[in-house]
Amino acid sequence: MTEPSLLLLIPAYNEESRIEQVLRDYGQYFRDHYKGKAEIVVVLNGCRDNTLGVVKNVMRDFPAITFLNFPAPIGKGGALIEGLKLAPLADVIGYVDADGASSAQSAHDLVKRIGEADCVIGSRWLPGAVLYQAQPWVRRFASRCFHLVVESFFWMHIKDTQCPCKVAKRAAIEKIHASLCIADLAFDVNLLVSLKRAGFKVLEVPTEWTDKVGSKVSSTLFRSSLVMFCSVFRLRLIYSPFYKWLRPLSPIEGWIYKKLRAPIPRPGDGAAELDQKKESHDQRET
Repeated sequence: MTEPSLLLLIPAYNEESRIEQVLRDYGQYFRDHYKGKAEIVVVLNGCRDNTLGVVKNVMRDFPAITFLNFPAPIGKGGALIEGLKLAPLADVIGYVDADGASSAQSAHDLVKRIGEADCVIGSRWLPGAVLYQAQPWVRRFASRCFHLVVESFFWMHIKDTQCPCKVAKRAAIEKIHASLCIADLAFDVNLLVSLKRAGFKVLEVPTEWTDKVGSKVSSTLFRSSLVMFCSVFRLRLIYSPFYKWLRPLSPIEGWIYKKLRAPIPRPGDGAAELDQKKESHDQRET
């Protein structure tokens, strides 16, 4: 039985030391086990090392691997926003991290369940999840605090918004792409909120996970957490009736992100517009 065509994104920032083995593992797995067209696109985001050279070297052995290169730093979320523009090229589009914390089989397991929902996401916090190497306790604590903030703002009832192993149907991504505006690590919340508010079904399933040494989040945990809080707060404002009155304050917003050395979010008008269209549609239905 042929599986849906798959486009898997891997955002990468200075990953020359560990991305080669990850790409070879993914390339080999999908070549051997995926009964459909599968393409892996590395989205390089402001890399200052030889990540691009490593990717090109792997491409010689695995033609299904290719790349997009953005010389200026646009953030992990910004890289994924750009990569998701390729959604029309496949039936299913998803993403994983460049450190290999999620195995190729874990991503494939999500694709196998795409018939059950519009978006399937891996979770490290559901019963049945297998953590071969858990995150340090400080990161686990920060993760649960962030979860409480996200849940209090959006009530999505998702245990693990941040697990970077997600797949979604092409139609869902195309519908909500204009509402994606968060360029930092809180991008996942932006994606899930947009899908939920557009009426798409999100299925959270337990996954397998291995925490990897060298995490960029662990080395800048406080600053990363602060940036993510600012971004989810900003996202909450976008979906509030007050957002249009706050637009003149965007220079202050930009100043805050620059001080935090974080990628500046994109305009949030698409999110507000999508929400307004859904409300109008709901009113017509009733």
